[in-house]
Amino acid sequence: MEATAMHVAGGTVGTPVTIAFSVAAVAALGFCAARARTHLDRPSALTAGLLVVLLLAAQLINHLLPGVHGHLIGGALAAMLVGPWIGALTVTTVLILDGLLFGDDLSTLGLNVLNLAILGTAFAYLLVAALLRGLPRNPDGLATIALTTAMVSAGAAAAGAGLQYALGGDPPLTGLTGQMVGTQVLIGIGEGLITAAAVVAVARFRPALVHAVTGPRVKRTPPPALAAVADEPESLYRVVRRRGHTAY
Repeated sequence: MEATAMHVAGGTVGTPVTIAFSVAAVAALGFCAARARTHLDRPSALTAGLLVVLLLAAQLINHLLPGVHGHLIGGALAAMLVGPWIGALTVTTVLILDGLLFGDDLSTLGLNVLNLAILGTAFAYLLVAALLRGLPRNPDGLATIALTTAMVSAGAAAAGAGLQYALGGDPPLTGLTGQMVGTQVLIGIGEGLITAAAVVAVARFRPALVHAVTGPRVKRTPPPALAAVADEPESLYRVVRRRGHTAY
């Protein structure tokens, strides 16, 4: 039997495992939708719409290896352009349309949403946020982040699929986790190059549309107590006097 490195095929994972992971996917999507409300504006909505078209076309390209085949995910690109919350919803929309238009088994939609939309985008965003602490938000920095992020997020999504196969899959599929992760990381190199080219192009043309450029940013603000003291220096003197200490 052939296993997909990313899309979990219908009938390959038992019903209890499918239900459990699908419930987790619904809960995660609900959280993403709630958070996305505060971040969604006209530019990000337009970018998300374009991403849906691009990713839907990209997922039609399969990369075959013996026993396993995989395809581009798009979690890294979505996370870098529109952020984690809208990005997860964007990839979910792609998966739903993929199932409706191209005949993917919708019974495993929850499994695939959890792997590609939730895990793939979440790991991508966490890595983007971490790398932005040390890399500049210029073309070279964004390209490095895109390449690294695509590889890691692809491996994370494949590991999620491997875990599902291991917990509830047929015996021939339970030993494919390592091969699936390795396959998808290799595909992630190609995806990283595509992601880097797309992000750098958009950043040069309209940097305001790239979430990795406009955010996340580390805010270094003092604690409220210190901020109050900074606003009223005399308050610190009064506190010292009340406690019986001498201020020098």
